[in-house]
Amino acid sequence: MTDTWKNRTNLIHGGTRRSQYGEMSEAIFLTQAFVYPTAESAEARFIESGDDEFIYARYGNPTVRMFEERMAILEGTEDAFATASGMAAVNGALFSQLKAGDHIVSARALFGSCLYITETLLPRFGVEVTFVDGTDNDQWREAIRPDTKLVFLETMSNPTLDVVDLKAVSDLAHAVGAMVVVDNVFATPIFQRSIDLGADVIIYSATKHIDGGGRCLGGIVLGTKEFIRGVFEPYLKHTGGALSPFNAWVMLKGMETLELRCRAQARSADAIARALQGHPKLSRVIYPGLEDHPQAELVQRQMDCGGTMLALELSGGKEAAFLFLNALKVCLITNNLGDSKTLVTHPATTTHQRLSPKLRAELGISDGLIRLSVGLEDEADIIADLMQGLDAC
Repeated sequence: MTDTWKNRTNLIHGGTRRSQYGEMSEAIFLTQAFVYPTAESAEARFIESGDDEFIYARYGNPTVRMFEERMAILEGTEDAFATASGMAAVNGALFSQLKAGDHIVSARALFGSCLYITETLLPRFGVEVTFVDGTDNDQWREAIRPDTKLVFLETMSNPTLDVVDLKAVSDLAHAVGAMVVVDNVFATPIFQRSIDLGADVIIYSATKHIDGGGRCLGGIVLGTKEFIRGVFEPYLKHTGGALSPFNAWVMLKGMETLELRCRAQARSADAIARALQGHPKLSRVIYPGLEDHPQAELVQRQMDCGGTMLALELSGGKEAAFLFLNALKVCLITNNLGDSKTLVTHPATTTHQRLSPKLRAELGISDGLIRLSVGLEDEADIIADLMQGLDAC
């Protein structure tokens, strides 16, 4: 039974459903629609579909369903619904339950596209949004009102790796009946089980660690069956953000090595952060596993380890950052993360470039900040590459 299996076993076997052919690897059901034996069975399925009955690929698919069930088992939630991308998941998780006149509280430190939704789109449709410093519990306490509908946050912020006290924020939100919606991409389902800390709805961009090989877009939203089937599914199936069955199959294959990859990457990230600490070209090394991280005590309490991501701040600003990036040979310049390859990003000119200089400064995104997603290369080679890059600036 899956409820007695450990993570690594569930990541390989959880949610598997086989056809009459008994295939070992999960089957890819590349079909748009499904055939009914009779008109009566078609009518019945549209009234209420069974657990293994499907209507249309926008509503559900056997391959996609395997991915959803495996993720729900891993995260410890009742149900899940997969989406075409991580941002489709964020958009759906928020818009599916909000209407004009609602109030939400959001952490200010968010990925650029998430900020676009909370700063621009939600207010355009009449939703009031209050922003807070996600690491300041007092600001959450002051901002959450009796009429607050939900709170939204990244459990570990992109790109400065601030860690939010999820238990404290959840308690504050639940005290007024508000939902807690979290993006847990940086912490990963391996290093943090958000449902146990009070989150009601958990979002992942499966494009990142879950795929792990830079191949496909995908997203997923997890929560109670009541929320997933009663609130989220109607919104997604009618607005069209469905996950491709092929992409779902890629995600299933990625999940088989998810824990092994993440733990190896986290060990390397810790070693890299410690090797770079105190380097004369760096004003900061930010890694949640380091003792000098601002939320170090919270990280130890809330997460299994510091994760796979770190950030470096070069004291020479943008010029030094670009010299550093252009000198790298192992690490690749891109805006993706969670890959088997080590990836570097300059947030101020890419993922967060649309933010005003003032807001970037408030969030700690300086012109010298580099986001580093640690891959599976030998950590000695990554360190040597970063060191020669620092020598070049």
